[in-house]
Amino acid sequence: MELAGNTRMDEDRCDLLRWKGLFIEAEWDPTVPHSGDRLFWCHKTQNCLGPDGKAVDEYECIETRGCYRPL
Repeated sequence: MELAGNTRMDEDRCDLLRWKGLFIEAEWDPTVPHSGDRLFWCHKTQNCLGPDGKAVDEYECIETRGCYRPL
C-alpha cells in the first residue's frame, strides 16, 4: 500500500526524516489533488533543522551528511 502524501521513498532516505504522509494510513489516489504538503522535520531534533544545523527534506537528508542514518 502506498501512503497518501508520500514523498520520495528511496532506500537512501535518512531514517530520521519525518513528514505528515508517514502517519496517514490511506491509499494514494492520483485523481485527488494533493495539498503539496512539503513540511519535513528531523526525528532527532524535532524541527526543520538536522543535528548538523542544515535544513531537512527528502533530497537533502542523504548519506553525505554526518547525521545521516540509513533505513
